[in-house]
Formats: sequence, C-alpha cells, structure tokens
Amino acid sequence: MGFSLRHVLVFVLIGALLNLKGSEGIRFVIDREECFSHDVKYEGDTVHASFVVIKADSPWHYGDEGVDLVVKGPAGDQIQDFRDKTSEKFDFVAHKSGVHKFCFTNKSPYHETIDFDVHVGHFSYFEQHAKDEHFTPLLEQIAKLEEALYNIQFEQHWLEAQTDRQAIVNDAMSRRAVHKAIFESAALIGASALQVYLLQRLFERKLGTSRV
Repeated sequence: MGFSLRHVLVFVLIGALLNLKGSEGIRFVIDREECFSHDVKYEGDTVHASFVVIKADSPWHYGDEGVDLVVKGPAGDQIQDFRDKTSEKFDFVAHKSGVHKFCFTNKSPYHETIDFDVHVGHFSYFEQHAKDEHFTPLLEQIAKLEEALYNIQFEQHWLEAQTDRQAIVNDAMSRRAVHKAIFESAALIGASALQVYLLQRLFERKLGTSRV
C-alpha cells in the first residue's frame, strides 16, 4: 500500500515540529568564564545562536558592561568573536560536523546572568528525498515552514530575554531614583535643621547683647 501525498505531508510536518526541539535555551550565572558545547551532526547545517546579559549580580550596580563570546569549530578554528556585548543574535554555516564550543568571558567584577539560546537547523527528510522530483517542491515548502516556525520560536525567546533585561534595568533605575530622592530629602532636612539651629544661636547672642 503506497503513501499518498497527504500522508507524506503529515509525516513531514510532524518531523518538522519535532525538529524544533533541537533548540537549547539556558540561563546561567557567569563569574569569569563559562563554555558550552553543541554537537552539529551534519556539515553544512546552519547554526543559530543568541545571548542577552540579563543583569549584574549587584543591587547597587548597573551598567552596559557586556561579555565576550568566542565560537570555535571542531578543529579549534575560530568562527565568531564578539567583544563587550550585552546582547547579540547571529548564525553561521558549519563547514565541519562535530562539537562546536561557545565560550563566554566576563570582565566585570560582578557575577552576571546570561540567557543563551542555540539551535541547529537541519531537515533530514528533505535530504533523503531530494532526488524525487514529485516530492521536491513539497519538501522545499515544508523546509521553509520549518524554518519559519523556528524563527518565530527563536525571536520569541530573544524578545523574552530582552524584556527581562529591560524590566531589571527599569527596576534598578526606579530604586536609584527613590534612593536619590530619600538622600536629597534627608540632606534638605539636615540643612534646614542646621539653619534653624544657627538662627536660634544668633538670636540668643543678640538677645544677650541687648540685655547688657
């Protein structure tokens, strides 16, 4: 019993959706250096990655200090190199299959929380049936659908990380504004109390002088 075009479409769609689970999103705290490995099984696959520095581990400090990221291939060759970045999205084509390394370096004196996402795009079903001229147009459309679905997932993860970062920035700025207002109010009260004290002493001296 042969498979109809509809059966093939269903199977390929299921494969595409399952393939989306190849994305790997993690959130970690870095002190000085942290490395992650991701196995790219096929030469020519496209690797998508992103990272966002969510926050510095200090309630009194917030700045735009970023981290460094170096990506190396299976042979130790450098593929990507980012310096002092608070966030970045990028992709590259793997020229060799094997384990690729993503190494982050934190030059800040504070621990930093980083959101990191990596995904390898590969459509094996299309590759296996690419020679069948009847299925090729359909499988090309399925491959595009798979890529579109992943892009939505990838962008959503990126935006969530950016939103978390902005929320922390806003909270830190609000706390700074409150602390500044409290300090300025305390300074104003102190200055007013000092003025009252000095005026009181001045009147006491004038009163003492007039009595004499």
